Amino acid sequence: MPHRSLPPISERTLGHYDRHAQAFWEGTRDHDVSQNRDALLRHIRGEPPFTVLDFGCGPGRDLIAFRALGHHAIGLDGSAQFCAMARAHSGCEVWQQDFLRLELPPEHFDGVFANASLFHVPSADLPAVLQALFATLKPGGVLFASNPRGNDEEGWQGERYGAFHTLDSWRAYVSAAGFEELEHYYRPAGQPRHLQPWLATVWRRPEGGVSK
Repeated sequence: MPHRSLPPISERTLGHYDRHAQAFWEGTRDHDVSQNRDALLRHIRGEPPFTVLDFGCGPGRDLIAFRALGHHAIGLDGSAQFCAMARAHSGCEVWQQDFLRLELPPEHFDGVFANASLFHVPSADLPAVLQALFATLKPGGVLFASNPRGNDEEGWQGERYGAFHTLDSWRAYVSAAGFEELEHYYRPAGQPRHLQPWLATVWRRPEGGVSK
């Protein structure tokens, strides 16, 4: 995987999360994203329990939820503080890996849950990251992604780097990696569009699909 964007983007963004890990946990632990977890799980074929990668697991909120549902959940985050907290909070296995230099097992997961994480990937690196997620899914596996939507702006917001894609741009990136779209929706539910800053999309790795 290319390291072109390292180290400034990763180190600066992860440094922010390491410094503010406890505040992040306290501020997000009670957020209800069950709609997003359900969107992933209902599209996974076969009988549960499923093996799920929580990509950008943070301090472990969704790992706790997946484990409580009986699934085998593994977390991944680049922040050392988040990884330690996620292990302690969830009891799950958690891998510390930078998004821009992933080392993932091939065809291992039934689902990848990328909730509020992939928008930190620079657009130049996004194709390689999506290909890595494609390759770590079993054929027929499902990718869920939720990101703050935008008009293809990209850059620093304080100490965090973000890329804010339109639906059309995001579709182009994920489709180019070989995925097939299953559904999309905006969050929070029940609000007018201008009050729905989050774009959620669900994708499948085709049966017999090969990463591009």
